[in-house]
Amino acid sequence: MKIEMAQVAIVDGELAINLATVLEKISQRHAGTQLMVFPETVFSGFPRADNVAALAQAVSGEMIVQVRAAARQHEVAVVLGFAEASDDQFFNASVLIDAAGEIVLHHRKVHLWSSDIGIFSPGDRFTTAQWNGRQIGLLICFDIEFPESARALASLGAELIIVSDGLIHPHGVVHQRALAARSMENQVFSVLVNRCGPGAGGESFAGGSMVINPYGDVLLQADDGVSTLTAQLDFSAVQESRKEYCYLEQRQVTLAMEEVDTINQHTRTQRIKKT
Repeated sequence: MKIEMAQVAIVDGELAINLATVLEKISQRHAGTQLMVFPETVFSGFPRADNVAALAQAVSGEMIVQVRAAARQHEVAVVLGFAEASDDQFFNASVLIDAAGEIVLHHRKVHLWSSDIGIFSPGDRFTTAQWNGRQIGLLICFDIEFPESARALASLGAELIIVSDGLIHPHGVVHQRALAARSMENQVFSVLVNRCGPGAGGESFAGGSMVINPYGDVLLQADDGVSTLTAQLDFSAVQESRKEYCYLEQRQVTLAMEEVDTINQHTRTQRIKKT
């Protein structure tokens, strides 16, 4: 599977400029690319409480419609993050659009970073979908710092986890470390695409988009500038990594945990039941 990572600079608050960047990148996709991945909130940049209503888009809205048409025209699947408006709420969301222009997966960021709180509502689920013969899961930025997020997707059969990111300097290494661990402990491929360039608040986005294999090895990584990288994923590596051991199958979730109270000389036990 050939994947293209579009590490772009985003102009905060400028919907038309950012949409044009996305559509241009799709039109310039490399020959043979089956999937293009863009950063978190790529249409709007990071909204504020006072402008999120003006910047957020419905999943059925015109901007997504244009990307769906571009995906169909150029016969390439697309993953991108966007600020979603739904009824009276706003979500930090991402979608997987297939090469026919259909939305096959829709994720709302579950773990809100401090700058998300008060602007976005949290998502309430993790889901996967079959695409191109592979089970795919989506996460957004802070989601990957929680092992449970990737484990939920792996438990649903994910072989590839795609992360739309928006991480600033000097914290870029945090997601490299986290995603390497998530890939290794679930024995899956992971692709992360981050934003680069300056933000409206004076911050600098870290770039560093990457591909990590099921052993936790970084196969490819961008610097912190505008770039487009391509990677060829061989999914036989997923099966190979699980041949001698499989963390998902060998986990002992029914083990009891004990906390010893040395002051009162008694032991409290919590038994975890497999669901």
